[in-house]
Amino acid sequence: MSEAVLIVDDDPIQRRLLQGAVEKLGHAALAAENGSVALDLLGRAEPHPRAMILDLMMPGMDGIEVLHRMRDRGHAIPVIVQTSKGSIDTAVEAMRAGAFDFIVKPVAPARLGTAIGNALKVAALESRERNAKRPASDYSFNALATNSAAMRRVIELGRKAAATDIPILIEGESGVGKELIARAIQAAGERRRKPFITVNCGAIPDTLVESILFGHEKGAFTGATEKHTGKFVEADTGTLFLDEIGDLPLSVQVKLLRAVQQGEVDPVGGRGTRRVDIRLISATNHDLISRVKEGRFREDLFYRLNVFPIMVPPLRDRKEDIPLLVQGFIARFAPEHQNRITGIRADALQLLADYDWPGNIRQLENAVLRAVVLCDRGMLGKEDFPQIRAQVEGIDPDTGAAGADRAAPASGAFSSPISERVDPAEASALPKGLLRAIDENDNIRPLEAIEGELIRLAIEHYEGQMSEVARRLGIGRSTLYRKLKEMGIEPAEKMRAVAARSSKGPF
Repeated sequence: MSEAVLIVDDDPIQRRLLQGAVEKLGHAALAAENGSVALDLLGRAEPHPRAMILDLMMPGMDGIEVLHRMRDRGHAIPVIVQTSKGSIDTAVEAMRAGAFDFIVKPVAPARLGTAIGNALKVAALESRERNAKRPASDYSFNALATNSAAMRRVIELGRKAAATDIPILIEGESGVGKELIARAIQAAGERRRKPFITVNCGAIPDTLVESILFGHEKGAFTGATEKHTGKFVEADTGTLFLDEIGDLPLSVQVKLLRAVQQGEVDPVGGRGTRRVDIRLISATNHDLISRVKEGRFREDLFYRLNVFPIMVPPLRDRKEDIPLLVQGFIARFAPEHQNRITGIRADALQLLADYDWPGNIRQLENAVLRAVVLCDRGMLGKEDFPQIRAQVEGIDPDTGAAGADRAAPASGAFSSPISERVDPAEASALPKGLLRAIDENDNIRPLEAIEGELIRLAIEHYEGQMSEVARRLGIGRSTLYRKLKEMGIEPAEKMRAVAARSSKGPF
C-alpha cells in the first residue's frame, strides 16, 4: 500500500511537478497551496500524510512558521524542506525547527526519492515506537544509567521521594525525562502495582480540562452523552502524573487545590463529591515562581504541590551522559529495524557532544532513531546525523550536504551567486564576476559600496543594455537610473567602461 506525501508549495507549477514525481515514485500525493491549508489537511486528510515536502519561502505563513505550528499541534511526521541554493541559512533554521531533511531546487529525481524513502522509513519506526509497550524494567531508577553528578543527585532524591506519599514537583526543560523520573518513583514505592495515570495539562483545551481531570455526569453540558469518571478517579489507589501543570487555567487550579488538600473531587454536573486516594506527581517546564508573581498560577497551590521539588538538569549540562544514552537507544532501536548497527564512531559522538540539544534527551532519542533507520553500516557516523551536523558544521551550498568534508573557508567569506569564499588578501586578484565582502582591515564592506560594484559589473557584463541590466538585477529601470544618478555614473562613463573592460577588468 502506497504512503501519502503532502506537498506544500505556493507555486502551482512546482506543486504539479512534485506531485508527478511523488506519484512516479509509487506514493500518493496530496497538495496544499499554503501553510494554513497544509495544517488543516494534517488534521483531517485521508489517507493521513506520512511525510511532507515543504517550501520554505511562501507568502503569509512561511515554512519555518509551519514547522513551529506543527510542533505546537503535535504533528510529528518527517518534513523535507525545499530551499534555493542561495538560502542555506534558512535550511539550517528549518533543521533547528525540526525538519527531517532538505532538498535544493531544482532537485534531481533520485535525490527526491532518497529523501522521501528515508522519511517514510523513519515515520514507520517512530510510529511503532510510539505504540510499543515498554517493559516495566525500563521505568526504574536502575534503568537510569548516568555519569553525571547532577543526575545522580536527581536519582537520590527520587529514591527518597518514593518512600513517602507527599506531593512531588519535577521541574526541567521539555524532553529531559520528567515522566521517566515520575514512573521510576512510582515503581520504587508501595503503589508500584497500582495505576499510573498521566495527563498532559498543556494539550487539553481549557474548556475540557475540568471534565477530563474530575469527570462529568451525563448531560452536564452539550456533548456529554455519557458519564465520565475523570483522571483522578482512574488513578484512585495509584499515581496521578500531571505534566505541564503550569498550563492549567486558573479556574481549574481552585478545584485542584481542593482535590490535593482534601482528597475529594467534584464531577462536572454532579451533586456530591467523591473521595480518592492518589499519589500526586506534577511536572513543569515553566518557572512557576514567576507565574505566581504574574498572577497566572495560584500561590497556595504552588506551595501545596512543591512539597518535594526535584530539578532535572538539561542535557547540555550533563553531556557526559550522551555516550550512555546513545548506546542505550541503539540497543533498543537496532533490533526493531533488523539491521546490524553495533555502535557509534568517535567522530559522531564528538559531533553529538558539540551540540547543545535544546530538545534534550527526547531530541537525542529521535536523532539516534533516525540514524539507525538510515545507516547501512555497522557503526553510526557523522553522516548519519545530517540535522545535527548541519547545525554544528553548517551546510555546503554547492552540494547541499550537511558538514561536507572540505577545506575550511577563509574568515569572513560568504557564498552567493555573485561571490565565492575569498581571502581578503587575495582581493586584488579576484577573477571576473566576484565581489569583495571584506575590506583591507578585515571588516565587512558597506552594502552601498558592494551594490555599486554589482551595478557596474552588470552594466559591463550586458554591454550597457539597461533593460537587461535592470531585469537581471531584479529592479525597475527607473530605480536603476536613480541609483546611477546617486552614484554619479553618466551614460558616457558607462560606455567608456564597456569599451575599456578588456584591458582594465571588471573593476
